[in-house]
Amino acid sequence: MTTAMQAPKDKTGVKARNRVKAFWLHLALIPLAALFLAPLWMMAVFSTHPESAIFSANPPLWFGGSFGENFRGLQADTNFLRALLNSVVIASLYTVFSMLLTSMGGYAFAKFDFPGKNWLFGLILATLTIPTFVTIIPQFIMIARDMQISNTYWAVILPTLANTIGIFYMRQAFQTVPTDLLNAARIDGASEWRTFWQIALPVVRPAMAALAILLFLASWNDYLWPLLVLTQKDSYTMPVALGTLIGLTRVSWGGIMVGTAIATIPFLALFLALQRHFVAGIAGGAVKD
Repeated sequence: MTTAMQAPKDKTGVKARNRVKAFWLHLALIPLAALFLAPLWMMAVFSTHPESAIFSANPPLWFGGSFGENFRGLQADTNFLRALLNSVVIASLYTVFSMLLTSMGGYAFAKFDFPGKNWLFGLILATLTIPTFVTIIPQFIMIARDMQISNTYWAVILPTLANTIGIFYMRQAFQTVPTDLLNAARIDGASEWRTFWQIALPVVRPAMAALAILLFLASWNDYLWPLLVLTQKDSYTMPVALGTLIGLTRVSWGGIMVGTAIATIPFLALFLALQRHFVAGIAGGAVKD
């Protein structure tokens, strides 16, 4: 009787201690969060002020009324709306097609047995050690001279479509899918494509959401490769367009602040839409053996 009464008290005590720990943890993390968010806040504030206010002795800490003026200057200098559209289309296409290819590659390495599988997977992982600058010139020659697709979306998308990180990440995710589940689908008459599409992929949905965010962010922020293969102003992506605002004699800081502030919105929307799956996918990868 005493033991039965003592157990709820012990649980209550543990919950109370956990709440205290959580309170102090959040109290310690609030200043760190504020420190992390301060540059983003200042970026949003500066986008609404003229350049004279940005570089004043007492910079503003609250929003002003010059956002429209700064945006009109940005649009006149860079055709920013077209560059933003280009970035959205390229990042979206890259994310979708790269997820499809890396998922199929990861599924094959995780669930199929074929000669040289481990050797081939090791070779793919070894490509991570190759610096980007070693391959960028051959890639440029292939895209610009041989394929002649410069100033197109595919010139930016194709070179890194089947990326190593995505294949490795999806292989790890598919290894958590029970093989008996896939065999049961095959016994029921499902084709290999249907087994992959309707059975395996839904199980690793959190991992795919995490990978989608990482791929979208990588494409969204890419600057060097689009700068090389996109030479026409109407084909610029958002980072390349913003880079043109930095000249030898003048830097349009107001336009840069407006452009970067607007450029954060699509990624934030994607993250908020996939936040639950992203956290689950990262956590699942962290605890996997």
